[in-house]
Amino acid sequence: MSNSGTIGVVTVTYNSGQVLDGFLHSLIGQTRSDFILYAVDNASRDNTLMLLKAWGDTRLRMIPNESNLGVAEANNQGTRAALAEGCNFVLYLNNDVEFEPDTFSTLVAELDEHGCDLLAPKILFEDGVHIWSAGSTFNALKGYLGAHIGEGEIDCGQFDMPRLIRNAPTCCLLSRAAVFDKIGMMDANYFVYHDDSDFLFRAWRAGLTMFYTPRARILHKVSSLTGGSKSVFTIRYNARGHVYFMLKNLGIARCLFYLPALQLRMVMKVLLRYISWDEFVVRERAFIEGISVWLSRQRRQTT
Repeated sequence: MSNSGTIGVVTVTYNSGQVLDGFLHSLIGQTRSDFILYAVDNASRDNTLMLLKAWGDTRLRMIPNESNLGVAEANNQGTRAALAEGCNFVLYLNNDVEFEPDTFSTLVAELDEHGCDLLAPKILFEDGVHIWSAGSTFNALKGYLGAHIGEGEIDCGQFDMPRLIRNAPTCCLLSRAAVFDKIGMMDANYFVYHDDSDFLFRAWRAGLTMFYTPRARILHKVSSLTGGSKSVFTIRYNARGHVYFMLKNLGIARCLFYLPALQLRMVMKVLLRYISWDEFVVRERAFIEGISVWLSRQRRQTT
């Protein structure tokens, strides 16, 4: 394996003007210059497109959409463009992040050193002190729900050893181009949330390897563009995506346990006042939506 080649950096923008300055500044400062930025815009209504055009870098490829196609499909658009242009690596990267000048060179070097197919860095909250993700896991007891390792902990070096992982957020995820030949693109049915877990669950099942490295660090302005973890949007698409993920990847037989268990867990949460009644209603509607999305996918596959 070799760490030579072009990195196709795929980022999805949607009314991202408030965070783009830090992101673009981080890109300009990279010591590794052989990258192309594929900025896929989901019909922003703010100054996002203006800021991207003003950046004026010849490595920029703008892909504007007339409507919001969701994060998963927008990532696919950027990935297809990167592969068509001969990029050797695809780096999924949120634009509400900032990072150090040697980040790209470190990521590719670590991918080469560990001989793996995918690589995820240490991701910290914006304060640079608390961990957001040191890789992720799949929680089998909760229907293989993704769970960030170390989330909320103060970074004291407790996750400073590289290791094999099975899951990671696509906030920052480096992949070899060959990965897409083996497992395909992201599933656009998710729109947003759980699309990354689905992609990496398929990678795991296909026998691909992924490492976590602490040698590259990302600062993430968490949920700055989606209204926060308690917004109706986030609650809805998280719940919907999880139900669809289980039905798609675990099969009907196992979901006869997982789906009722999820319902029971939601009822207990509202009874114990861990969540409000309004949030419970949003989750219940999203539960039905997730089943509907899966049924639609099944119908398309049989026609």
